[in-house]
Amino acid sequence: MKEAVKTYLDKTRDLPTSVILVFPLFVLYQLGLLATGGVRNGVDFVTDVLMALAGHNFWNYFLINLGILIAFGLSLIWLRKKGEFNPKLWPKVIAESTVYAFFFGAAVIGMMRGLGLDVLLASGAGAVEYGVFDSLVLSIGAGLYEELVFRLFLMGGMFYAGVKWVKWPAWLAATTAVLVSSLLFSAVHYIGSLGDPFELGSFTYRFFAGVLLAVIFYLRGFAVAVYTHAIYDVIVMVFR
Repeated sequence: MKEAVKTYLDKTRDLPTSVILVFPLFVLYQLGLLATGGVRNGVDFVTDVLMALAGHNFWNYFLINLGILIAFGLSLIWLRKKGEFNPKLWPKVIAESTVYAFFFGAAVIGMMRGLGLDVLLASGAGAVEYGVFDSLVLSIGAGLYEELVFRLFLMGGMFYAGVKWVKWPAWLAATTAVLVSSLLFSAVHYIGSLGDPFELGSFTYRFFAGVLLAVIFYLRGFAVAVYTHAIYDVIVMVFR
């Protein structure tokens, strides 16, 4: 039993395995955009590239994503036959992430209360309202792209640069990476025409949410952070 748990924990923290685990979310999000009328995540940097390749044609865009999905399926079969990936990881990762997602909001509030910042919770923002399907697509996009940009690229990149190039101690590089990436993660929710109206309470909440997601990313890997974020957003946006 202990060996099985250790294997699961090690496998799910492996970055290539994490990429495979979250890839279905990428396809679901890209195809979901076709029915949302242009509503998309604020840090989505892939859709414009795919739309340009498709010549901004609906069916070409659909076929490109379908081709990506087929290529992924074939790759998955090949990896499975080589014993390099076990599909049984999916339900386990989703179950683990769902547990984190259900307690995520309470954990963030607990962090704020521990620092005496819970008074800011009274100034919550009036977020933009979306329909159920739009909210579902946006939740998937938030989990995927925001974890990719702010945790994997920004936090990971800053930590690497701090240790390797600036020669900071690991604790200083990690602290700086977590704080800066979490501040930017919170700030991006108020940028652009689809951004929320700024409120200090929601900004602070999202900052601490970013810190907690950084901890999950560090301890449990990219895939668990992505699914935790996406499932939490589904709970908040779809089942509110």
